[in-house]
Amino acid sequence: MASQDWFDKDFYKVLGVSKDVSDADLKKTYRKLARTHHPDSNQGDAASEAKFKEISEAYSVLSDPEQRKEYDQIRAMGSGARFTAGGQGAGGFEDVFSMFGQGGRPGNVRFQTSGTDYDDIFSMFEEARGGRGGTFGSGRFGQPTGGFRGYGGPTRGADVTARTTIDFVTATKGETITLQGEDGKPFKVKIPAGVSDGQKIRLRGRGRPSPDGGEAGDIVVSVTVRPHPVFTREGLNLRLTVPVTYTEAVFGATIEVPTLGGDPVKLRVAPGTPSGRVLRVKGRGVETSKGTGDLLAEVQVAVPSHLDDAAREALERFRATEPKENPRADLMSKARG
Repeated sequence: MASQDWFDKDFYKVLGVSKDVSDADLKKTYRKLARTHHPDSNQGDAASEAKFKEISEAYSVLSDPEQRKEYDQIRAMGSGARFTAGGQGAGGFEDVFSMFGQGGRPGNVRFQTSGTDYDDIFSMFEEARGGRGGTFGSGRFGQPTGGFRGYGGPTRGADVTARTTIDFVTATKGETITLQGEDGKPFKVKIPAGVSDGQKIRLRGRGRPSPDGGEAGDIVVSVTVRPHPVFTREGLNLRLTVPVTYTEAVFGATIEVPTLGGDPVKLRVAPGTPSGRVLRVKGRGVETSKGTGDLLAEVQVAVPSHLDDAAREALERFRATEPKENPRADLMSKARG
């Protein structure tokens, strides 16, 4: 909604941005300034409160494409150009009145923007429209339509950030935990099953209140998940490494594998299983409302670090009869290209 004081206010200068600033950079700049001058962070500082209102008004106008266009047009009117009823001069009266929804042109209105009382200018627009009042959008000049003590509507309250560290099981199963708020009061956070390390949980309307009747901000909780000594996450799948003996890998075996928070499951290791082969257990991963993952068991052939004489003698006999094929031959061939 436009106001006659838009002629005098340089919203770009208030926010410290250029006239061609992108929406993303505009929002980033506003948030930084709002955090600095927010009344909750500057109790009793009248100058900071006034600055907060000023930057909030500037952002509310420039962040709205239609209001920003109207604002730029009004500011252009205040640059010293002369307009006449016949459309003479920079811009032309047709363009000026099209901004106010005026279909035609007034009879003998002529004004010089430089050094003119802008209240008189807006009064002339009102008279030209038959006393109905010139408007931008839904509000009359200088009359805010919302609870904001200025133009553009109420200001949204600031977000509050919080952090929590949870264990691996809590992250996979989900749980409601209690955190301490910045005001010292506890608040509850529902950790959804399958939350990832670094994920943020947003609690709508639980942040700081608006200074002028707008919606409250949010609480944004950043989650850190402690690593598990056995399991890792791959999306909804759980992964672990399962050591097997040399003979189990060669001859095959049925082994037990742990699950997260449940009973072990039995897995069949096929004869001749190499290190790195992944055995899958369906449905034993992370269970969420969006689906359930699997348990992935990666086989790792364990090499014994100590051998007694009988075992060493048996391996020596095996080595004497071991096939002479080189298991790295294919690797060497590929490396040479």
